[in-house]
Amino acid sequence: MAEVFLVRGTEGRFAGREFALKRLLPALEADAESVKLFAAEAELSRNLHHPNIVEVHEVGHEAGSNYMVMDFIDGRDVGQIIKRCRQRKVSWPVDFAIYLTKALLDALEYAHHAEDPATGTPLDIVHCDVSPSNFFVSRTGELKLGDFGVARSLIEGGTDQVMGKPYYLSPEAIEGKVTPQVDLWAVAVTLYELLTLQRPFQGKTPDEVFEAIKRSTFVPVQQLRPEVPPVIDGLLARAFDADPELRYPSAAAFAEALMPLYDERVGTPLAISAVVRGLFGTSD
Repeated sequence: MAEVFLVRGTEGRFAGREFALKRLLPALEADAESVKLFAAEAELSRNLHHPNIVEVHEVGHEAGSNYMVMDFIDGRDVGQIIKRCRQRKVSWPVDFAIYLTKALLDALEYAHHAEDPATGTPLDIVHCDVSPSNFFVSRTGELKLGDFGVARSLIEGGTDQVMGKPYYLSPEAIEGKVTPQVDLWAVAVTLYELLTLQRPFQGKTPDEVFEAIKRSTFVPVQQLRPEVPPVIDGLLARAFDADPELRYPSAAAFAEALMPLYDERVGTPLAISAVVRGLFGTSD
């Protein structure tokens, strides 16, 4: 729906600072539904202010184009990191995987409980597209969740439309049911992928992937990577329970379960960014 440009502020408090400018594709400016969706993303995103969420600084319409100006993350998304680890046949450190997952959960805990800054009304946001490709690690250690393009506000009511990438959908999301639990399921898939460099639920077609998800069976992490603490498989078994009521009740509860499993002296943003620079090089 959109194209993204790297831009630089020329005056005022943003002079010299780089941003990402997201613009609705010119061919879609005459399509009312596309304009509506873009405007909804912009309105929702500019109400979110959290260290682990890409911030939208300006929304507008100029010269016939709808646009939003947001943080430019000079780094890599987690999907690219996983792919590079797979190419080089190196494991992503366990402490780093857990730290990244906790940061992602912190972002979602905030988003799920965010309020309208003007009225204090809960926004009831569900991201609906949590995946490694939407979580970013900057060269300076920033960890940011982005792309709220298909996010839903539960205030607006439910939908029977399947939203998000097939590999990261929960059983209820496949049926079009949107609750914060669909985001937590996707976080668990991301954690599994960080630890094993493969997805827990696989198939040659979306339908085969959906069937694997509905069965909720996956190869234990320890079977693929024996040095990973066995408690993580128990944590993932709960996160992947077919019954949403038996999973972690919130992003905060999921994050709390992860806390004892990593060394905060090892899993730090700067350490992670240093490894990312090593994987890709300083100029790649």
